[in-house]
Amino acid sequence: MLGVVRNEILTVYHRFRELDPKLVPTVMTGQQPSTIIMPMEKITKMPELKENPFKERICKVFSHDGSGNMTFDDFLDMLSVFSEQASRSVKLHYAFRIYDFNGDSLITEEDIEQVVIALTRNELSQDEIKIVCEKVLEEADMDDDKAISQTEFQHVISRAPEFIK
Repeated sequence: MLGVVRNEILTVYHRFRELDPKLVPTVMTGQQPSTIIMPMEKITKMPELKENPFKERICKVFSHDGSGNMTFDDFLDMLSVFSEQASRSVKLHYAFRIYDFNGDSLITEEDIEQVVIALTRNELSQDEIKIVCEKVLEEADMDDDKAISQTEFQHVISRAPEFIK
């Protein structure tokens, strides 16, 4: 099993190095996995992220300092969460963090508005966005506190299993 994990880490390392071969040495040693910083602009050009409306938000959530720039350790965490082997609970945890734009551990109307704008590429009017936000809260906010908690988010997503594939 250890050989499988080692091979997976090496595969991710090669992906990281491909983003900027001049920045990342052929072999990393010591503290390099946590000190070499890959700029977010290079990470968001990966085929898996290039068209994702949340690509910058994803990078910020997984970067150790919230900047979107990543160490190899950050990059490994990100690809691990998005792999098929990651548990549903881990995927849900990070999906919640990605949608929690202001980092207050709740998905508020402001967070939902940013999600809607990203998903619709800013093609809805402000009134339409407000209606969508109200409907989302109406559906997901079980305790009527005008926000979606991690528990409420998990409950809603459990009814949409295709969300976390």
